[in-house]
Amino acid sequence: QVQLLESGGGSVQPGGSLRLSCAASGSIYRVNSGAWYRQASGKKRELVATITRHGTTTYSDSVKGRFTVSRDNAKNTVYLQMNSLKPEDTAVYYCNAEIDVTGAGYGYLEFWGQGTLVTVSS
Repeated sequence: QVQLLESGGGSVQPGGSLRLSCAASGSIYRVNSGAWYRQASGKKRELVATITRHGTTTYSDSVKGRFTVSRDNAKNTVYLQMNSLKPEDTAVYYCNAEIDVTGAGYGYLEFWGQGTLVTVSS
């Protein structure tokens, strides 16, 4: 079965760094695109960053210059490097990916990671 497995969350002080990972498990052909969302308590889910099949990236204004999304195609993994973390970054972070499971070139499926909690506080 195909799953997105997230890791790397935790508690850090303001100004600290974390690296989140989102690995597609199971037998798949490739991850077409990936995205990171976050949802703070009581707030709506926010799109943080995206990355295409070939590495083109986008970022929300709130994280631009501090976060970097990348991918390792050989490992079917998407990363989010989070630097200069602020208390406002505290949230559950979710990975989302469009996956070509079979390699047929159509009928892609969307998957969500289980979420990983990032807490930034003194």
